[in-house]
Amino acid sequence: MSSSWRSLLLRIGDKCPEYGPTSDFKDHIETCFAAFRRELDHSEAEILEFLLACAEQLPHKIPLYGTLIGLINLENEDFVKRLVENTQAKFQDALDSGNYNVIRILMRLMTVLMCSKVLQPSSLVVVFEMLLSSAATTVDEEKGNPLWQPCADFFITCILSCLPWGGAELIEQVPEEIERVMVGVEAYLSIRRHISDSGLSFFENDDEIERGPSDKDFLEDLWDKIQGLSSNGWKVESVPRPHLSFEAQLVAGKSHELGPISCPSLPNPPSVPSGIANGKQKHEAELKYPQRIHRLNIFPPSKTEDLQPIDRFVVEEYLLDVLLFFNGSRKECASFMVGLPVPFRYEYLMAETIFSQLLQLPQPPFKPIYYTLVIMDLCKALPGAFPAIVAGAVRALFEKIDDLDMECRTRLVLWFSHHLSNFQFIWPWEEWAFVLDLPKWAPQRVFVQEVLEREVRLSYWDKVKQSIENAPGLEELLPPKGGPNFNFSGEDGKENNEHVLSGELNNMVKGKVPVREIISWIDESVFPNNGLEVTLRVVIQTLLNIGSKSFTHLITVLERYGQVIAKVCPDQDKQVMLIAEVSSFWKSNTQMTAIAIDRMMGYRLVSNLAILKWVFSSENIEQFHTSDRPWEILRNAVSKTYNRISDLRKELLSLKKNISSAEEAAKEAKSELEAAELKLTLVDGEPVLGENQFRLNRLKSRAEKAKDEVVSLQESLEAKEALIARAIDENEALFILLYKSFSNVLTERLPQGSEARTLRELKAAQVDVMSVDTEEQPSSMELDDENQRPQNSETNGGKASSGYNVGEKEQWCITTLGYVKAFSRQYAAEIWPHIEKLDAEVFTEDAPPLFRSAVYSGLRRSINDA
Repeated sequence: MSSSWRSLLLRIGDKCPEYGPTSDFKDHIETCFAAFRRELDHSEAEILEFLLACAEQLPHKIPLYGTLIGLINLENEDFVKRLVENTQAKFQDALDSGNYNVIRILMRLMTVLMCSKVLQPSSLVVVFEMLLSSAATTVDEEKGNPLWQPCADFFITCILSCLPWGGAELIEQVPEEIERVMVGVEAYLSIRRHISDSGLSFFENDDEIERGPSDKDFLEDLWDKIQGLSSNGWKVESVPRPHLSFEAQLVAGKSHELGPISCPSLPNPPSVPSGIANGKQKHEAELKYPQRIHRLNIFPPSKTEDLQPIDRFVVEEYLLDVLLFFNGSRKECASFMVGLPVPFRYEYLMAETIFSQLLQLPQPPFKPIYYTLVIMDLCKALPGAFPAIVAGAVRALFEKIDDLDMECRTRLVLWFSHHLSNFQFIWPWEEWAFVLDLPKWAPQRVFVQEVLEREVRLSYWDKVKQSIENAPGLEELLPPKGGPNFNFSGEDGKENNEHVLSGELNNMVKGKVPVREIISWIDESVFPNNGLEVTLRVVIQTLLNIGSKSFTHLITVLERYGQVIAKVCPDQDKQVMLIAEVSSFWKSNTQMTAIAIDRMMGYRLVSNLAILKWVFSSENIEQFHTSDRPWEILRNAVSKTYNRISDLRKELLSLKKNISSAEEAAKEAKSELEAAELKLTLVDGEPVLGENQFRLNRLKSRAEKAKDEVVSLQESLEAKEALIARAIDENEALFILLYKSFSNVLTERLPQGSEARTLRELKAAQVDVMSVDTEEQPSSMELDDENQRPQNSETNGGKASSGYNVGEKEQWCITTLGYVKAFSRQYAAEIWPHIEKLDAEVFTEDAPPLFRSAVYSGLRRSINDA
């Protein structure tokens, strides 16, 4: 029977076998309540824990759970009192630890418990006023710390987001108190600073549009929605109100009160306020209390105009909660997403919400692969509707790809290619065939090229070629078909000294000659007679060729013959030559180039600085605006550096915990030994022997071992701290070189004498315009009703606007600045500790204004803070 009540609780509100054909919430609650009455006497603790877990992890069902708890309250007040106490304790723990998801969901649960007569309305108001008071104090310039406004805004968001679930009851039962809270929220909104999403916008131009007084940030927008809800009599279609069906019964229950709850104190403002100190603390606050959703409005308002503004907010909350709690269970996630307890269709909003999360900056809440899998499962769950909506979203985003943030563009390429690979690579490519008429640097053309390149990685060249047969011209954008570019294959019939040397090395490897003998052969026979370039080319090309059959072969070669490579390329300059040789060998295969360089960095055969120098070599700089190849390799190098430091920090934290435990154990062992020694009293002038002596020896041994363990762990800690200090220094050197390189190339290439201060102005500068037709037509994201095609596209592959009107130099600068911003945003947490040095050496007044602007936008730092 125990499995039955668990199953009923989990599936309440769903169309499922547990509840038979009925989908009526009242029937579900009654069925579940009947099962609970039978089990409550002998499974009370289990039920309490599981019920709270369900409410936390299936928060879209909280109204059902709240009503169920209300019914239980009529028969077992003590159980419900304990549940309320547990809820309060969990809520206090969440406040203390800053667990914003638990804070938000438990506040919703408490609101619903108030609706079911389980909780006193005045108790809920006390919680609201506590959060309101904390928020108001935080943003007060004199008493608080306005740098932590993200925390204050979060508290106010929590209060407002409870009102769709219980606003009607609060107004009915405690009108004066809730009115006082609303006045307090309005007062808070008048003293807080308006939040700019600069640096986190999906589209580049959004940062540069002058905001008027009517433009609202997330909290101001939510306040408007709540005021609209209040004017509408607190009617919300998207929030089920099952407690109303049991109102006559629930009113007889005893309402419980919450015990005292307190908000934790926030960090003090910097002791010496400065732009840098304030920026660091503001960044810390934004990391701890991030804004939950940044809306990406893909579809025209007509697709969601039937939704009331508050219903849009509630459905977004539901969708984000399901994504949060079913991360790792993609099929369950899709199932719950399509079965939300709302009486209207919401497929367009569901698509927008998922894409908003997938493209969220600085990074999505979960790995992009999770959203990819969820979208796939939704397409299978809703085959008649969702695939067309997803296709419409892709077309709409493609229309605005010119302005899409570079990080978002990269994620869109990776998602779209992966998505198509799971649907037989089917896409109406003829719609996009017009990109062949655009210059090679046009973002739409580059997007199609990168998608096709990623598809080849996920399948094979001929399969992808076959998928574009309706637009055969696009074959021009496919990556080259071919394997490695081995210089000494002998297929051309020519054989020179380098061929001979390569053959000798190949035979040595096949004959499993020891590494030291190969190094001796290079030192004595190859290098003295042929010089560095020939030696490096022969060794690297030959070893790469031996490892070219598969990833496993490559890794095996690097593991076995890494010492040979390290001997030939011991310093940074030679490592740059090594990377160039790898790139030349795999010039037809970007994936293998990236993997080989990444593995070499993993085995410390090349440094991150060498990779960075190679990326900024002249041949790669020329590709910055037309290919993702150099950017992928640079991203891998910076990411690997970042991951090394993250891993070391985790190991350091673990070591400190182990030391603490070991010190406790050593202290305990020492106490036991001292206590045993005190008991060895003298009898007739002689110490007591026998069992006590053996026990004493054991305790001495144990105490010594515990002491040795502490010493050993402390030595490990010192070694780890030294490694972290070295890694942080390497990190600083990497970012200084990265930004110096960006600054240098942009200084050389930004149009001389240009007055441009924004990307919008730069695009308008018509220097070196290559497009044939400068007549622009307005871009529309309005979609046809039937096939979801943009209205300004043509089915024969043509396009309303016949050219791309940004010149090559401008596009190069726009793309590079986009990556400057993306790197700054993604690695802000690692950049801020080194900001003083970067300001002194790189972000000086001599640096190009557009470059500094891109960096500061990524760091969400005011340009005036420097």
